[in-house]
Amino acid sequence: MFATHVAGVILSHVPAAAAWVVQEGGTLATDPLGLWKAMGWVARTVVVILFIMSGWSIGVMIDRWLAYSAARKQSRAFAPAVAGALRDGRIDEAIKVAERNKKSHLAKVVTAGLMEFKAHQDSPGAIPGETIEASKRALERTEAIVHAELKRGLGGLATIGSTAPFVGLFGTVMGILNAFIGINNSKATGLAAVAGGIAEALVTTAIGLLVAIPAVMMFNYLTGRVEAFDVEMDNSSSELIDYFLKKRGDVRR
Repeated sequence: MFATHVAGVILSHVPAAAAWVVQEGGTLATDPLGLWKAMGWVARTVVVILFIMSGWSIGVMIDRWLAYSAARKQSRAFAPAVAGALRDGRIDEAIKVAERNKKSHLAKVVTAGLMEFKAHQDSPGAIPGETIEASKRALERTEAIVHAELKRGLGGLATIGSTAPFVGLFGTVMGILNAFIGINNSKATGLAAVAGGIAEALVTTAIGLLVAIPAVMMFNYLTGRVEAFDVEMDNSSSELIDYFLKKRGDVRR
């Protein structure tokens, strides 16, 4: 909230600063194209870098949103279907149901456990206790793989959220430096002499904050969803192991 307030204050003061320069007798463009033309090459480079970072973060947000939505939707359809198949002891049918929902995080985990259990069950020399342990290891491996898939891109989002303000700050420093150079070159102390440098500083700072704030917010939100998926996968793995134990007990009887 503080960063958002700062960005709002900075953006709200850009037109005020421009008006002040006009009153002092100078000229300063307030439209984006005019500001871009008035910037030095360093400030332009900073703005381009920030726009690339913004585009990357937006791409990650959209990609993760679509992936998580698909995983949630297919998992809701998968859970009752596979539960019904397992209740009737139809492991092959449960595997087919899981394979039809390949985007579901639960389906990926359950498929690994079921296939491992079935492979050991069909093996003539399989040890009953080893069957459960093998299935458990398969579930744990698949959980780790799915967790890494779900987190893909979030590291870059966190990096953008933490570094964008500093990239903007670099542009701010260079803008202030240009302001002092303007004072030295014009031998004047009025605001018109430093207007260009101040404009660069304000614009790069504001863009840096506007890139960072959504990235940080979406990183926290998406990380929360990944943690919720992890809990669901853990619960599904535990329930599947319980099912295997119960099935082994029924076979012994």
